[in-house]
Amino acid sequence: MVTKKPITIKDVAREAGVSISTVSRVINDSKPVTNEVKQRVLDIIKETGYVPNPLARSLVTKKSQLIGVIVPEVTDTFSAEILNGIEEISKMYDYDILLANTYSEKEAELKNINLLRAKQVEGIVMICWDIDQEVVNVLENSGIPAVFISKTSRDIDIYNVSTQNYPAAKEMTKYLIDKGHKKIALMLTGNENAELADERLEGYKSALKENKIKFDSSIVKTMSGTTYEAGYASTKELLSESKEIPHAIFASSDEVAIGVINACFDLGYKVPEDISVAGFNDVKLAKIYRPKLTTVYQPLFDIGAVAIRMIIKMVKGEEIEDKKVTLPFKIVERESVIDRKTK
Repeated sequence: MVTKKPITIKDVAREAGVSISTVSRVINDSKPVTNEVKQRVLDIIKETGYVPNPLARSLVTKKSQLIGVIVPEVTDTFSAEILNGIEEISKMYDYDILLANTYSEKEAELKNINLLRAKQVEGIVMICWDIDQEVVNVLENSGIPAVFISKTSRDIDIYNVSTQNYPAAKEMTKYLIDKGHKKIALMLTGNENAELADERLEGYKSALKENKIKFDSSIVKTMSGTTYEAGYASTKELLSESKEIPHAIFASSDEVAIGVINACFDLGYKVPEDISVAGFNDVKLAKIYRPKLTTVYQPLFDIGAVAIRMIIKMVKGEEIEDKKVTLPFKIVERESVIDRKTK
C-alpha cells in the first residue's frame, strides 16, 4: 500500500493559480479577496480534500478555536452527559474540544492544565467533584479563562456552574417521608467528595427533623465512589448489619442506586415492594433500568451548555451576568418508590 502525501496549502495555491497568501486569506477570512478568486480556492479545497493546519492557522488568526475540558472520569455518566452539552454548544460556535482525564487526582489536574496551555486552548472547562485552591490559583495565573463545573458550590471566587445539593437532598428525603417511609437509609460519597456529602447529609437531616424523625447514623453509609460496585457492596453491608431493614434507600447517584437495587434482589428483597430506592442525577440509565428509577433530576446537558457558553463569552470579551450559576432540580417519580401509606 502506497501512502499518499497530504495535500498542502502550496498544492491548493498551485491548482487555483493564486499565491499561498491568497489561499491563507480565504481560509482565515483575514483580508478581502474577490468573490471569483474566493470561490475558485474553495472549489480546489473541496476537490483536493485539503485540511488547513490548525497550528498554522492559529498563528495567523491568533485564535486556536480550541477549548480544553478536564474531567475527573470520562466514563462517569455525570461527566458524559455534561460533555454532551459542552460539545453541542461548542459546535454551534465553531470551537473544538480537547479532552483531558484526571481520575480525580490533583497532580493529574495540574499536569493537564499545563498540557492544555501548551496546546494553546482559548479557555478551560473543569469538571471536578471538589475544588482545590491550588488548582484554582494555577488556572488564574495561566491567564486562560476558566469555568468550573462542580457538584458543590464552595465559597471560592471563581466562575462556577453547580447543582443544588442541600435542597435536592432535603426535597427527596421529604418526598420519601410523604410516601410513608420513616426508616430511610442514605448512601453518601466521601473522601474527595467531602463537601458534597456534607451538603446532602444536612439536607437529609433537615427533612428528618422537620418531620420529627430521629436521625440514625447506623443507616448512613459513606462510600469511596459513585459507582454501581460501591452501591452494591454498601447495600449488602447495610442489610446484613440492620436488625430492621430500611423502608427506603436514598443513593448519591443513579449508578449507586442501581447497585442498591441489584443487591436488594440478590439478598431476597423486592424493589419497591420491600425496599424503595431513589437516586440522584437522572442519567439516561435511570429511565431504562427496571424498575425505572425515581431520582433527583439535574439538568446535566444544560450544565455543560451553560459552562461552555460562559467560556466563549469570556474568550470574546463579552460580559458575564452571573459569575456563579446554580441550576434547578426536580423530583422525577418512576417505579422504584412505593407509597407505603396505600399498602
